[in-house]
Amino acid sequence: MSTTCLVVTLLAAAMSGFSAGSVFLRAPWVVQPMADYGVPRAWWTRLGAAKAAGAAGLVAGLFVPVIGALAAVGLILYFTGAVVTVLRARRYAHVPFPLLYAAPVAAALALA
Repeated sequence: MSTTCLVVTLLAAAMSGFSAGSVFLRAPWVVQPMADYGVPRAWWTRLGAAKAAGAAGLVAGLFVPVIGALAAVGLILYFTGAVVTVLRARRYAHVPFPLLYAAPVAAALALA
């Protein structure tokens, strides 16, 4: 495994973990837009858990590559769903935010 792959994977895991933690801690800059997009409050913990599991899977993938690949695909699907949700809410200026989190995950998958 190259140093680049290691750094990008750890960055992707850290960003996904930070995003999950923001949902768990109900950070206003995360949960207010989710409420505005129409995401039911009952889903928030599960969505945070999905991101946390993806972050953990990326780290585990450093030791078992298939787990990392599956975690990356899951996170990419998650963030694709986030983009669709933002678009459906017609908050076009917010589209870059999920893409910002998806980019290092996609890069980690490509480098793996």
